[in-house]
Amino acid sequence: MNKLPDINKDFSAWYLEVVYQAELADQAPVRGCMVVRPYGNAMWELIKGRLDERIKATGHQNALFPLLIPQSFLTKEAEHVEGFAPELAVVTHAGGKELEEPLVVRPTSETIIHYMFAKWIRSWRDLPMKINQWANVIRWEMRTRPFLRTSEFYWQEGHTAHETLDEAKEEVRMMLNEYVDLATNYLAIPVVPGRKSEQEKFPGADETYTFEGLMPDGKALQMGTSHLISQNFAKAFDMKFQDKQDNLSYPFLTSWGSTTRLIGALVMTHGDQKGLIVPPRVAPIQVVIIPILKKGADAQQLLTMVEMIAGRLKQHHRVVVDASDHETPGAKFYKWELKGVPVRLEIGPRDLEQNCAILVERITGTKKNRQN
Repeated sequence: MNKLPDINKDFSAWYLEVVYQAELADQAPVRGCMVVRPYGNAMWELIKGRLDERIKATGHQNALFPLLIPQSFLTKEAEHVEGFAPELAVVTHAGGKELEEPLVVRPTSETIIHYMFAKWIRSWRDLPMKINQWANVIRWEMRTRPFLRTSEFYWQEGHTAHETLDEAKEEVRMMLNEYVDLATNYLAIPVVPGRKSEQEKFPGADETYTFEGLMPDGKALQMGTSHLISQNFAKAFDMKFQDKQDNLSYPFLTSWGSTTRLIGALVMTHGDQKGLIVPPRVAPIQVVIIPILKKGADAQQLLTMVEMIAGRLKQHHRVVVDASDHETPGAKFYKWELKGVPVRLEIGPRDLEQNCAILVERITGTKKNRQN
């Protein structure tokens, strides 16, 4: 592994090297896209798992909607198509033939989901309808950085329909609060929630709320949004229901989403000159155990003890034993510090004799003797 750029002199170069050297992601052959590597994906799965748990606990159900959307759907809402037009990827040929109608690779799923809502919602008894989707989307970006801004990214997008405006507003606030809780209590990132300006709101929405954090480079990073769509898309898709007074009404809609940008925010907020520092709740590996093998010592006895300790720790933590013999202990220390593992245990023959281990905390770098 190469030495990282100076975090204080070239923060952007430092960020890229950490992402690549810590094996969070790699460059894809398609410009602006990334390959999320197993370590980065494990981190995303932990973030996703917590958020998905809260999405379900607040009354939403997961569903899956098509990747391809008829181009005509996006023209139904004027602000929406205008806002996304420069970023669209369009399929014009399939099966060796030109399509009668071009298909858009989804930049977001409001239109296809609202088309389905219009089929499913008939009465006030069908409301609220609360759907979430975990998916990938395409927004053709000119300038990209892994996790922070890519042409293809991974996210969840929630879409709901409500009988009243007050219910829709409460939904928007509730999900924004869930995002703030995730950022604050799981990613340990201090954020500020607030309302976006008219110029910055989501295309087609009445109101957009966001939560943002101040990064070490002095720039604010948006980490997710919650939108009051109100009735604009409902009218565009003729989404009507019979209300309690037997009148035909339009439901009030919301949408909200957060993406793999959260990983980029985590890297920037907690990293240092050694690399990543991963909060324990979202650390793919919480403890790495490194046996210090020395010539003349009983390696098997040491490895047996290490595996026993690992087995006990695995009951409550995510643990890896690095017993590889092709790297020096120093190289291993560097590698796992770069990956941001919260705790490292070093156990050598002398530690085995004294029934102890060296515990190293990634966040402080302090070393402590710990008795078994």
